[in-house]
Amino acid sequence: MATGVDIDALYAEHGDPLLRWFARRTADPETALDLWSETFAQAVSSQRRCRASTDDERAGWLWGIARRQLARYLRRGYAEQRAVRRIGLERPPADPPLLAAIEHRAGLDAVRAELVQALSTLGDDTRRAVELRVVDDLPYPEVARLLAISEPAARARVSRGLNALGRLLDRQALLEVTSP
Repeated sequence: MATGVDIDALYAEHGDPLLRWFARRTADPETALDLWSETFAQAVSSQRRCRASTDDERAGWLWGIARRQLARYLRRGYAEQRAVRRIGLERPPADPPLLAAIEHRAGLDAVRAELVQALSTLGDDTRRAVELRVVDDLPYPEVARLLAISEPAARARVSRGLNALGRLLDRQALLEVTSP
């Protein structure tokens, strides 16, 4: 059965960078593993539909799946595992040494410090909305009630805050990579 995508090759080249990317964006190795496994399960289940013809296009296709997984997680607050279940995979529970290794490889201590700094750059209202939704894991109706605003306004504040944090943290990561 020939396919246009060599999942093994994509895994070998992008598996570790994707896991670190998820870990740096969620600051949680367990969630990163869930998003990572779902990304590769989605890739396996949709490889026949992939129209990429070059290695760069195939990498872009895989990273596009990863970005959608992260966006869905940020919107819903949990990592879906539909493709993992659909193709009959089960991610074994992560043991403490594996979680510690992921934290170390992703540099999560530094990420957490960067996140605290980045949060301090947000306006008070936006920062509070992000903290209630992401840190305290409250549903949007509760965030809206606590902030005495409408639910759409709460969603907008959280979205603006997360976008600003993402841009700031991505800029910092780029500076780390390009610094001599």
